[in-house]
Amino acid sequence: MFCDCFYWNQEITELEWESSESKPFSLPSQLPRWPQGTGFATGKINLGEIQVVKATEFDRVWKCNKSRGGKSRCASFYKPVGIPEGFHCLGHYCQQNNQPLRGFVLAARANDHPDKDDDHRPALKKPVNYTLVWSSDSSDCYFWLPNPPAGYRAVGVIVTDEAEEPDTEEVRCVREDLTETCEARERILGVGSFNVWSTEPCSRGIWSRGVAVGSFFCSTNDNKADMNISCLKNLDPSLQAMPNLDQVHALIQHYGPTVYFHAEETYLPSSVPWFFKNGALLYRFGKPVGEPINSTGSNLPAGGKNDGSYWIDLPQEDEEAANNLKKGNIESSELYVHVKPALGGIFTDVVMWIFCPFNGPATLKIGLLTVPMNRIGEHVGDWEHFTFRISNFSGELTQMFFSQHSGGGWVDVSDLEFVKGSNKPVVYSSKHGHASFPHPGMYLQGSSKLGIGVRNDVGKSEYVVDSSQRYRVVAAEYLGEGVVSEPCWLQYMREWGPTIVYDSAAEIDKIINLLPLIVRYSIENLFPIALYGEEGPTGPKEKDNWEGDETC
Repeated sequence: MFCDCFYWNQEITELEWESSESKPFSLPSQLPRWPQGTGFATGKINLGEIQVVKATEFDRVWKCNKSRGGKSRCASFYKPVGIPEGFHCLGHYCQQNNQPLRGFVLAARANDHPDKDDDHRPALKKPVNYTLVWSSDSSDCYFWLPNPPAGYRAVGVIVTDEAEEPDTEEVRCVREDLTETCEARERILGVGSFNVWSTEPCSRGIWSRGVAVGSFFCSTNDNKADMNISCLKNLDPSLQAMPNLDQVHALIQHYGPTVYFHAEETYLPSSVPWFFKNGALLYRFGKPVGEPINSTGSNLPAGGKNDGSYWIDLPQEDEEAANNLKKGNIESSELYVHVKPALGGIFTDVVMWIFCPFNGPATLKIGLLTVPMNRIGEHVGDWEHFTFRISNFSGELTQMFFSQHSGGGWVDVSDLEFVKGSNKPVVYSSKHGHASFPHPGMYLQGSSKLGIGVRNDVGKSEYVVDSSQRYRVVAAEYLGEGVVSEPCWLQYMREWGPTIVYDSAAEIDKIINLLPLIVRYSIENLFPIALYGEEGPTGPKEKDNWEGDETC
């Protein structure tokens, strides 16, 4: 049985771009009442000497309908309204016009400091004045950079529809030691020499404390490195806005995605204990015979580094057992959950890892021709993941990361597909390769212009895993030692499959010979390097995103 899903996407039509405001986005279903905790989903987050709230109500100041990137790259600029009494604006917000209105910008107030003396500098100060960065040709929009007092930093830009310099009461600057460096991320608007980018902290990951304000950086040149604004820093060591374990379970049960595998998938997922109990063996360099692995992985070497001394493989002398392992066992499959702070602890990343005993051969697309490979792309032990990001102000889902082989991408919540009647997104796992995608169809890894590369085919089928029910929390370092018991196999830092070097010359040459001469000599550069061989895959803790941010 297929579950009843729908595609939740409030696309903005061309007519709406010209004539109306972007419509606010809301999740399909109401949020539940989260279990009781300390600071999660209370609407305010303590960062040490300052407290912040998320402003999500806006008045539009200016709408730009012309951009170097066409109408799809046009943008609107907003002033936050409804800021609670005692809190101060830090900057204005902007987003592209072809999206539902669902962003935020932070507002801040200084916390009472019982130990402060006469020499203590306030956490927030008004700017001295402003610098006009740019104005529109029609003289209906002006971009102002706050000039901070000595020892303070601007963390956002403001926009007005008048040429008169804004009042200094309009915004606050932040004491320098309460800020972190930030960098330009995505270009939101380009008009002539004027550019606008979103920003994010330079350092991101579990141990990083930079907090994105939600405002933007703008410049009259293309130099993103000339950054003259900062982000905030979370100096609260307790990260009290993060969810406790009961709240983590509630979040997973409310948002846990439904994962669809392709109808023609041969190599399905399994649980790690099933993989061990059904014949996977631990091999050691210099020893030809593999050792059975306990169902918990307790006899796997723990810690250390991936030095090539150990690897896991299928049983070499038992073909029937090896083929059984390759097929997986979806009935035993479960999602392994790593919960971690993101962007300074104002978000929670719920990372869901799924294990497949075997990764099948690739399928190439060459124009209209589809060419299944015999062995290229195969490997033992396939770890894939996706991540959903939660706002710690409210517990609301904001975006998802879909891991796709060596990369992936973030997808805004407004562009996700949800299980009907719920806030549970849908994840599509690609045939044989198990990469994650937000919508059904065919995704090409290679040159979309030439139509040449590796096919990633995804769609609904009877092969389904509901991660909201079938999961295990395996790590949440911020909760402290002993709160979450990490399984033994998670400490195994070596390879979950042997290193493979494919004898791919014959297959690749056969394909190349089918191509026109004009593309034949550059074709090898279009195929992923993994087609020619790959090292055995490592487990979740050896991946960069275990402690760092997702890599797009």
